[in-house]
Amino acid sequence: MIWNPEKETLSRDQLSRQQTENLKKLVRQVYGKVPFYRHKMDERGIRPEDIRELTDIVKLPFTTKNDLREVYPLGLLAVDRDKIAEVHTSSGTTGKPVVDAYTARDLDIWSESMARTLSMGGCTAADTVQNAYGYGLFTGGLGVHYGARRIGANIIPISGGNTRRQLEMMQDFGSTILTCTPSYALYIAEFAAGNGIDLAGMQLKSALLGAEPWSENMRREIENKLHLKAYDIYGLTEIIGPGVASECEEQHGLHLFEDHFYPEIINPETGEPVKPGEKGELVITTITKEGTPVLRYRTRDITFFLPGACVCGRTCRRMHRLLGRTDDMLIIRGVNIFPSQVEQVLLRIEAVEPHYQLVIERQNKLDRLEVQVEMNDELFSDEIKQLEAVEKMIERELHSELNVHARVKLVNPKSLPRSEGKAQRVIDRRQLTE
Repeated sequence: MIWNPEKETLSRDQLSRQQTENLKKLVRQVYGKVPFYRHKMDERGIRPEDIRELTDIVKLPFTTKNDLREVYPLGLLAVDRDKIAEVHTSSGTTGKPVVDAYTARDLDIWSESMARTLSMGGCTAADTVQNAYGYGLFTGGLGVHYGARRIGANIIPISGGNTRRQLEMMQDFGSTILTCTPSYALYIAEFAAGNGIDLAGMQLKSALLGAEPWSENMRREIENKLHLKAYDIYGLTEIIGPGVASECEEQHGLHLFEDHFYPEIINPETGEPVKPGEKGELVITTITKEGTPVLRYRTRDITFFLPGACVCGRTCRRMHRLLGRTDDMLIIRGVNIFPSQVEQVLLRIEAVEPHYQLVIERQNKLDRLEVQVEMNDELFSDEIKQLEAVEKMIERELHSELNVHARVKLVNPKSLPRSEGKAQRVIDRRQLTE
């Protein structure tokens, strides 16, 4: 179901005209109200009147996460402070948190975007949404909450954690939609299997999963174990929260809500636009945001635009599911590796579970990659000789995929740490020994 056909099926000409007018309005607003952007534009010799069409966006400065931290808390505020209705922040675990301030209109746009997202996953007013994203300053929980309220669905605001209680609520209240991170969805399935809980008997029909990159193989794993259809959703605190892009029922790329978030794909090294269909770094400008708008925010997420129109009828551009992040990318002996590539290999192998960690160390000035992966219960009972054969087989598969040697270490079932939020896939010990 298309939640808002008037907005989601605009012709490209109609959408382009709207985007152009909103971009020009945004540039005038931030130049007049945000000293940070006025300074950045003055450095480039750019005035608001220089932005006449969408292609002029390349004249504007980029914004980075470090920029947002430097102007903490409200250095990007583009309206009077009494217009702010709500504030959210990132975790701030690596420095000052990123602040996203919303006017009442921003909250309305957020609710609308999340209503579109949930509708793409089959959510209607008749559904019960079990929202296992964290509530509070994190945008995930309340973003889903606002969207479900806009649709009129029943909401179980359970937040993350307490997995036994999650499953009890699913069963007792007949939850039909699950929202959480993909790694937590897998953990729910594992917990259910380990405690004799029949997920096939649940009423779940779909899961909307985001906040971390995940692979097509992981989708199949989740769908098979939870007996539902799993949709990839995308958002980030720096832009608005969840609700920036989402898969529709076709599950072929994420529709970007371009009437609110103008996307570009750039070469992460040069900052220049890539050719159509080439992968690169996603850049987003919040062309309708009032509270804390951002110009050309470098997301560090790697993706590419998909060609052609979607058969679902929506006309906004689609991007491929995330391939990784520029700052999650590992360089092992000169080879660029994303954890998602390792995951793709491991999920093809029946003898292991989809729980793994990458450990990078430096020995004798050479980087060494170890992939720790959990055995399933059947393999755990095999002889050491058989375990060694499986390790060697996985090493060959990884070498074929990555073009670099990785040592594989099989570990006991359920021995790797579990996460109710984003999974911690990489342990990089190289800096500890330098």
